[in-house]
Amino acid sequence: MTYQETIDYLYAHLPVFHRIGSKAFKPKLENTQLLCAHLGNPQHKFKSIHVAGTNGKGSSSHYLAAILQAAGYKTGLYTSPHLKSFTERIRINGQAIPEARVVKYVEDNKAFIAELEPSFFECTVGLAFEYFAEQEVDIAVIEVGLGGRLDSTNVIYPEVSLITNISYDHVDILGDTLGKIAYQKAGIIKPNTPVVISQRHPETELVFQEEAKIQDAPIFFAEDTYEVTTQAFSSGRLKMLIHDKTIDNELKVSSELTGSYQKHNILGVLKTIDVLNASGHFTIANKDLLTGIADVVSLTKLKGRWQCLYSSPLTLCDTGHNIAGIRELMSDLETLPKNDLWLVLGFVKDKDINGILEILPKEAKYIFCQATIMRALPAEELMNLAKTKGLVGMTIADVNEAISFARQNAQKNDVIFIGGSTFVVAEINEL
Repeated sequence: MTYQETIDYLYAHLPVFHRIGSKAFKPKLENTQLLCAHLGNPQHKFKSIHVAGTNGKGSSSHYLAAILQAAGYKTGLYTSPHLKSFTERIRINGQAIPEARVVKYVEDNKAFIAELEPSFFECTVGLAFEYFAEQEVDIAVIEVGLGGRLDSTNVIYPEVSLITNISYDHVDILGDTLGKIAYQKAGIIKPNTPVVISQRHPETELVFQEEAKIQDAPIFFAEDTYEVTTQAFSSGRLKMLIHDKTIDNELKVSSELTGSYQKHNILGVLKTIDVLNASGHFTIANKDLLTGIADVVSLTKLKGRWQCLYSSPLTLCDTGHNIAGIRELMSDLETLPKNDLWLVLGFVKDKDINGILEILPKEAKYIFCQATIMRALPAEELMNLAKTKGLVGMTIADVNEAISFARQNAQKNDVIFIGGSTFVVAEINEL
């Protein structure tokens, strides 16, 4: 099989969430456990960090991987979904898994995969675990795909678990209250294994505390230790001054990821590194911490997080795709000096579209588009929904044609933003 034939096989034969949505989600761990057993249980052959959350788990995972790389550790990183190539999901020290290794995995296990009929995600998790074990990584950062308790990644026993932001997303699967969603995320808390919570919230705090008590797991709320006292965007960097309450010390941080929402993620990352250092299994110096944060994009090859595509007119994109994430993005866009704001937006059908549209600025210039996936909300339908919220715009279904139109018609002091869906961002040619 060629690499393309292999990818086509996986898409054709296995349920894929980004294509068909919740129908692809298998709410049990049995398939993953059977697949891992078939592979020799590779998930038990390397140390790991498990990262869950509604927003921020991707950025936090990349921060942690970059810091560990900077400290000299051979570091695996498993994230999803990918933007351009399937191989982005599985990296070691920033290098994507070779295409030939993906082909070998499918060829070696094709008969078993056909018999088991796992989901696309379950199959991918098995590949990641096998590759990390084979390559003898020192540690791997494993990002949860959906939820936590019943997510396919939840067969590892990590050194520490990190749970980032909890907000509304995938409510049809995870529940319609923050407490219910937090319960699913809390499922990654393991017996006698430390867990770090990035953000306190009155509706979720008790859920995490109760689960930690059941599992006899030490629990740390990052905000009890760290606080961002100042932040500013300067010279293409997010500069933060972070107060360490335990030793009354200030940490000056310069981040290659520049969205202001990173102030929430960075606290959980810092506390997770504290826990790793305290375990005695890892030694991460302050210089490694600062280097990892400063060079996170360069070290891990992260794309699509408040990424600048052009400087004139300023053109940005971000994969934030639920109400909480988009609210943060709109807040960031509001702070930018500009004449007009152009929003090139597309969404998938199963999001709270009405809720998102209600928080978008009425004065912006809108171009509605759609990604080329089955779950995409048709651009015309999106435009009509937007009109009911007082948002006026036009449709150009193709993402890149929409960007081209915006850039041709915007003035040099305007700002263009592309987003609404991970899959819209994934189709940007310049990414």
